Amino acid sequence: MQWNNLTNVDQLREIKKADGYSVIFKHSTRCSVSLMAKRKFEMDWDAIPENTQMYFLDLIAHRDISAAIADVFQVHHESPQVLLIKDGECTLDASHSDIDAQEIADSISA
Repeated sequence: MQWNNLTNVDQLREIKKADGYSVIFKHSTRCSVSLMAKRKFEMDWDAIPENTQMYFLDLIAHRDISAAIADVFQVHHESPQVLLIKDGECTLDASHSDIDAQEIADSISA
């Protein structure tokens, strides 16, 4: 798997219009909890189907995109946070220690 970096608000429109599943991981580069959640997620992300688009947001560098994610996908802002998007709608969001790649994989397989 490989991250697609979110660096432009226009990318959210593409995710919103996309068919299938996408994952957005919001990460604070200044937070040790966020770093641990990211490492744990990446250790287990092989469980997620390979055709899933994986997006990474450095929310310190792109606060505007983080705010837009909350608005576009109707979720409360958290950090760290993972969102599972299916056909343009957020079907699952988790933050902090609740972030789990296996849960994402199970949701996709259901």
